[in-house]
Amino acid sequence: MAAVSTCYISCGCNRSPHSADWGPNGLVCYSTCHAIAIYQPQGQDRVARVLCTLNGHNNKINCVTWVRKADITDTDGDECLVSGSVDTTAIVWQKQQGQYKSIATLKGHTGPINSVAALTVPAEDGLSDTYVVTTSADSQVKIWRRKGDDDYNLLQTLSYGSGFALDVALTVIPKSHIPVLACGCDDQKIHLYVLQEDQFTKVISLQGHEDWIRAVDFTTDDKGDLLLASAAQDHFIRIWRISQREAGDEVVRMVKELSIDEEIKMRENTFSFKGTGGPMTFALSLDSVLSGHENWIYSVRWQPPKKMDTGYHQPMRLLSASMDKTMILWKPDHDTGVWVEEVRVGEVGGNTLGFYGGMFSPHGDAIIAHGYQGAFHHWSYDKVKETWKPLVTSSGHFSAVQDLSWDPSNGQYVVSVSLDQTTRLHAPWVKAGQETSWYEIARPQVHGYDLQCVALVHKYSMATGADEKVVRTFEATRNFIDNFCSICGRNLNKELQKEEAKNRPEGASVPALGLSNKAVFTDQKEQPVPKEEKCHPNDQYPEVYFQSVHMMEPPTEEHLLQNTLWPETQKLYGHGYEVFSLGCDPQGTVLASACKAAKAEFAGVILYDCKTWTQQCTLEGHSLTVTQIAFSHSGQFLLTVSRDRTWALYQRKEKDSADKEPLFSKVVATDKKSAVHTRIIWSCGWSHDDKYFITAARDKKVLVWRRPDHSPSGGGTVEKPVGMIDVGDSATAVDMGPVQLSNNRYIVAVGLESGSIQLYTWNIADDNSASVWKKFDQLNFHHLTVKRLKFRPCLGRAGTDEDEAWLQLASCGADHAVRIYDIDLTKV
Repeated sequence: MAAVSTCYISCGCNRSPHSADWGPNGLVCYSTCHAIAIYQPQGQDRVARVLCTLNGHNNKINCVTWVRKADITDTDGDECLVSGSVDTTAIVWQKQQGQYKSIATLKGHTGPINSVAALTVPAEDGLSDTYVVTTSADSQVKIWRRKGDDDYNLLQTLSYGSGFALDVALTVIPKSHIPVLACGCDDQKIHLYVLQEDQFTKVISLQGHEDWIRAVDFTTDDKGDLLLASAAQDHFIRIWRISQREAGDEVVRMVKELSIDEEIKMRENTFSFKGTGGPMTFALSLDSVLSGHENWIYSVRWQPPKKMDTGYHQPMRLLSASMDKTMILWKPDHDTGVWVEEVRVGEVGGNTLGFYGGMFSPHGDAIIAHGYQGAFHHWSYDKVKETWKPLVTSSGHFSAVQDLSWDPSNGQYVVSVSLDQTTRLHAPWVKAGQETSWYEIARPQVHGYDLQCVALVHKYSMATGADEKVVRTFEATRNFIDNFCSICGRNLNKELQKEEAKNRPEGASVPALGLSNKAVFTDQKEQPVPKEEKCHPNDQYPEVYFQSVHMMEPPTEEHLLQNTLWPETQKLYGHGYEVFSLGCDPQGTVLASACKAAKAEFAGVILYDCKTWTQQCTLEGHSLTVTQIAFSHSGQFLLTVSRDRTWALYQRKEKDSADKEPLFSKVVATDKKSAVHTRIIWSCGWSHDDKYFITAARDKKVLVWRRPDHSPSGGGTVEKPVGMIDVGDSATAVDMGPVQLSNNRYIVAVGLESGSIQLYTWNIADDNSASVWKKFDQLNFHHLTVKRLKFRPCLGRAGTDEDEAWLQLASCGADHAVRIYDIDLTKV
């Protein structure tokens, strides 16, 4: 077993219609930034969690799909999936020896790939053919084929001139192994192709939609007819029936529509092609038009085949997902055959923009939607109560995660901030008889500006900085503390005694068009809100109102959006430009902040008193933006690093009420002459005993410095670093562990611009003559810049017994991900 294992992965789904797929293996694959996440949804005997991520593309992934088999009774073989990216390539992944590996990269498009379809079809030679279809903004549809275990080869290219296909679907003609392809296009038509002599030949074009066709999907009904569902931006779903006919047989089909009582006659369109046993003729007709959505429909999916004792049976149900924030489950009426709405789920309030896609579970008893904010919405059918109930899902940021911080008291949770304008709180769900697993349990801040930095003042208080000149502070609510203790297995009475939560507000709400979270007290939450106050006069910006909810499990996305905000308690002013970095001493007495600066006059670090929230002083010392602020564990020293390639160290002074000098004074600093780093210093940190501090820079160097008062010279001057290592890439994040190992070794974590995290042990030889570095692991799970690394402030794993043999490390990056790693100290 390796010294380091992944404990938690949090990352949102990309905002594109085909960016997630639920496979026959019970796992969901979805795109997140430039990677693919393999997600295990919540089940009866398993928790919801991201199992792993796959890195191979160098730009955003637009679409993913599992490779399905035309013969649904065939369950053998390895699991495969296909991804398509803005980088114009598609990658085929196959599970080998428990890991997904790239087995083919399909190149040929000149524009972003927007949709993929894949199907494995039995061949006459006893092997199988796998077809992969890709659509692109370059107006082409490319079809790739793999025979047996051979390589993938380009079989055919379909060109649409100045138009393009928005979605594709693959299946086989019933009772045959002849592939058929449907392309939904921007010309408001669906083009059907059938494989003839190794080429897909167009057999018919279906007209009827009045806007771009966004989704197509095939299934086979009990009669053996092929059904094609299509959805468009015209808010309608059309179901087309393809039935085999005897050659030359022309029939008239009677169709009854829901809104028309009389029967209308529709002539069937027929088409023929060469089958394995001779010419085959099929009739195509419009079976139904479904109306129920009020906005663009991005997804339609048929319920997967279900195994019965007598074979395989296809339950006739259709799932649609729309930007009107709802998913609808459709089924044909048993008596009339008319398609009706069985259930509608997903109305989540006024601050989301709807769903991009919906999926059935392999057994059809659960559905998942993914939406604009990158979150999953999971509902499962309760057979006892005969209702659809929401389940716990994994969630994550949908833009770059800029900063994170552990709970400073005992490391029970992690808070992260992102350019997606949200602050999220991650914690372990502790439940008897169940594996402890991490989830997002609160969203304390949903802001109007991109968030850049966060600092925890104490366990239930934090400060955040965004692309504005203001630092905002927040206090946890009584309802949050109650739910935190319930979910994380903490003693509520002890928490209330420690934090004096009796006078805390019950919750918080955000006013329409506002940026500040307002406190909601116990006597307010039951009061009805006047209808005229609930939304903006234009009825476009509804206010989200808090409802106190007692939770025994992590909240759903709906609760996260509405009921987990923290009220804003202070706005701290003083900066001339956007706030960029924050730091707070471990005692929770001093908050330090810095803003973006191109001149020395704006590069000062402002200190605030955490009790009165008044400015105490401004620390000068840099000429450009201060990129990170780090207090020593004792709170007596403050370290800053900057874009000007220098660092500065300040020491706290004992002062009386009459002393007007700054609270901290500069002890030592580097300048242009004494600077060892030659590029921007991005990050810094302290050893657990405060004897050393560490800096990491774009010059690929990580340096360890001895605190001046521990140096042989006694301090006051900048000496050479006592430890230095070239990490081979721009170092963007660094931290030192809260423990000293045998042989006086320190643990050092370094995050790189490439996304890798390198873990080292470091120590100085007994005679102080040499610095010893030893890499004991390298993690390649982030695929873009690592923005921040933070060790848990104490030993053990959060949510479990405090076993001192373990240590946890949290990381975040530009790839939208927050990760937590378990480090087995017995193997370091």
